[in-house]
Amino acid sequence: MNKLYPSAHAALEDVLKDNMTLAVGGFGLCGIPEALILAVRELGAQNLTAISNNAGVDGKGLGVLLESRQVKKMISSYVGENKEFERQFLAGELQLDFTPQGTLAEKLRAGGAGIPAFFTKTGVGTVVADGKEIREFDGEKYVMERSLFADISLVKAWKADKAGNLVYRYTSRNFNPNVAMASHMTIVEVEEIVETGSLHPDEIHTPGIFVKRMVHNPTPAKYIEQRTTRSA
Repeated sequence: MNKLYPSAHAALEDVLKDNMTLAVGGFGLCGIPEALILAVRELGAQNLTAISNNAGVDGKGLGVLLESRQVKKMISSYVGENKEFERQFLAGELQLDFTPQGTLAEKLRAGGAGIPAFFTKTGVGTVVADGKEIREFDGEKYVMERSLFADISLVKAWKADKAGNLVYRYTSRNFNPNVAMASHMTIVEVEEIVETGSLHPDEIHTPGIFVKRMVHNPTPAKYIEQRTTRSA
């Protein structure tokens, strides 16, 4: 089975529809699937729900989909550094499911593992727990959180073999492995593609069984959210 598509546009054009839920890897601008996000904008799907640690920044990452008004709801843990996000949310134009970061990671991991819900102490006694089931275990209160499972996952990997086995590089791994598991269709943007069998099994972070389509992007921009330097 050939999983490699000639472009991000080609990988998405026959599957991306209005009203879908997209799970998107990345942390800030680190490890984001840049080409795939731009292809979503080009294809023009509307009323999307985006599950991602954050919403990018103005003009980069998921920020481009906010600017084009294609996202109706964000499920995120950090929403700072994006003025358009702030404007839309305060104007009542954008829905937000604000989720603690560890809970968001576990929601995706659980969804990928086929676990419908789990209990956590995070958020008990706060607005995070409003309207959710609270249960006591061993004298401690826990809130029940439902897992997340998307229509399409957009993932960024450093290296892949032709079977779709993925290797992430350093901190760009972040949310990508959990996102890769938690959808009906995982589409991966990858910098380097090697022959099947050339990756040692211990190197592989995401098995190819989760990956349906791949796009080769050997020269991503790799934006830096806040560049900090010091004098010599």
